[in-house]
Amino acid sequence: MAQTASASMTKPTSVSATGVAQCTAVVGLQWGDEGKGKVVDLIAGGYDATVRYNGGANAGHSVVVKGERYALHLIPSGILNPGKLAVVGNGVVVDPEVIIKEMDGLSARGVDVSGLVISSRAHVVLPYHKAEDAMRESVLSAARAGAKGTASQAIGTTKRGIGPAYADKAHRATAVRMCDLLRPDVLRTKVELSCAIKNATVRGLAMAGEEHRSPRAAIGGTGDGQQFQPDDIMAWATPLAARLRERVTDTTYLLHDMLTSGKRLLFEGANAALLDVDHGTHPFVTSSSTTVLGIPAGTGIPGSRIGEVIGVVKAYSTRVGNGPLPTELGSPTDTTSAAGAIGHRIREKGREYGTTTGRARRVGWLDLVAVRYSAMLNGVTSLAVMLLDVLSGLDELRVCVAYEIDGKRTDRFPADAEELDRATPVYETLSGFAEDVTAARARGDLPVGARGYIEMIERVVGVPVGLISVGPDRAQTIR
Repeated sequence: MAQTASASMTKPTSVSATGVAQCTAVVGLQWGDEGKGKVVDLIAGGYDATVRYNGGANAGHSVVVKGERYALHLIPSGILNPGKLAVVGNGVVVDPEVIIKEMDGLSARGVDVSGLVISSRAHVVLPYHKAEDAMRESVLSAARAGAKGTASQAIGTTKRGIGPAYADKAHRATAVRMCDLLRPDVLRTKVELSCAIKNATVRGLAMAGEEHRSPRAAIGGTGDGQQFQPDDIMAWATPLAARLRERVTDTTYLLHDMLTSGKRLLFEGANAALLDVDHGTHPFVTSSSTTVLGIPAGTGIPGSRIGEVIGVVKAYSTRVGNGPLPTELGSPTDTTSAAGAIGHRIREKGREYGTTTGRARRVGWLDLVAVRYSAMLNGVTSLAVMLLDVLSGLDELRVCVAYEIDGKRTDRFPADAEELDRATPVYETLSGFAEDVTAARARGDLPVGARGYIEMIERVVGVPVGLISVGPDRAQTIR
């Protein structure tokens, strides 16, 4: 049967009428904390909306504007650009308390948050998710104490309830979405079922914790675990729902309508590629799809609409929590060995402490095997190299270009934590640079050693560097 094509059936493209990408994604290429927030903040002014598509309050983005530092956990970094929409997509798990606290904190500092909207399909982090998260970590840590191998330890979550909330999303019947939060009758039914199941779960975890001599304080302070009552959950949720009601909408149609009218969208990833639940260093990963592959599921926008992908990479490697880090320069407590002293210097100069948790980050040399893998996975079109200024003053710089695993050399990244834990990095050594680079505003302003470092990244990864950060402020950037 013949059909007549209409304007709505016109095949969408990834570029606008002016030839520029209508949709751009900013993704981290390491284990998080690369500086994605600064990149989003820098370019968000050229887009009509910034869209967060994954993760929850376990992620933290820091942005410095005119000397003022903003720490964001759920609200997209583009909120600092007035007149733009900041969209929390359906792939995010929303902690209502955290997002309201962020809104109030930003408003108190004069930031306009009227453009914040939240997907009605986004799932909600509830108090029992946090309790379950903390108890699971406690049991894992106790049960595996003394076991050999990096992959035998607890995951090292932020205990913000992210994993259990995503698990409920997969379990379906006990899941609560933002639209449910606004419907007391529906919410009551779901909460009653959830409390019955969660109370049984935390009792079981508490018993497991006792069996493995887990610290009682870590499992809620009672012998049978913390118990939740539907009335208490409803009392907690009701005022939060009232605060957020006007911001909850069907963001899938909102975003598609924006694209149809020629608007531009900037997608902001949380966490990073090597923490992706499918493609990261499993099991030491987060619970969501952190790469550009998560954008279609997390927003409803097809991947074919994304015309530009900016991969953000720190000038060295860091990781928070457990899991392999092949190029690690001593542990966070090691400040005396030669490697540990370099790691400590980088950690202090780079302020390598978690935005969300305050935990000291583990530090290592730049791992280009990992970065090249992540760039491939995300289809990166350009790189943003961050915190180059932190490396100033080091006489030499080492870069990992391959691994040796079980006596064999490879330039491929094994995403399995057990295998990666056996990897020995193969380094190339470059001359460092002593000069301060924080005032550089063009690549030619950089000292020879810094330029050589950037050129090596481009050569090994096979992607051009389009942005270099030489300090925390917006202005301290080479484009």
